[in-house]
Amino acid sequence: MSQRVQGGLMCDGGTAKKITYMKLFLLHGIVCFFTVYLFFKQEPAPLPYNAVSTTLCYAVLFGLLWLSTWFYRRSYFYKLPQAIELLLFFLKELFIANLKIAYDIVTPHYHMRPTVIALPLKVRSKVEITVLASIISLTPGTLSIDVSEDRRVLYIHALYVKHNDIEKLKHHIKYGFERRILQLTK
Repeated sequence: MSQRVQGGLMCDGGTAKKITYMKLFLLHGIVCFFTVYLFFKQEPAPLPYNAVSTTLCYAVLFGLLWLSTWFYRRSYFYKLPQAIELLLFFLKELFIANLKIAYDIVTPHYHMRPTVIALPLKVRSKVEITVLASIISLTPGTLSIDVSEDRRVLYIHALYVKHNDIEKLKHHIKYGFERRILQLTK
């Protein structure tokens, strides 16, 4: 596998492409921020200056910049909706996990069934494994413990494994988070 230096980092070709996407995303965000800032700095302001109007202006401008990528970087055009889908799925899982933990705290019965599982991984690159492990650790009730030396297994501590249904939890992580990360990075 050929390696090259990209921004001071050693990375393979796929990782270099991901870094380019991240730079483009960051550039679009910065352009939108300063454009919205200058738009509302005018006297008199064309729209009321509040959180709703600034967020809408930012979203419209970012959407237009995203649509423009159809002409010069089509793969980025398709990756942004996948990134939004991953974010929304993560927020849904975060909300559900918080409700489970809050319910367990409020009720007198102890519902936790802590278990350590070994999750076989389809993700292979360091970036993909880091994103998956971070998302798992950010979700209350689960924690990434370690990755095997060959990067094929991720060890996870989970608090809520009903009836020792480890396969259901593995399936949920693999077809929830891991599948979306693979779609985003391939």
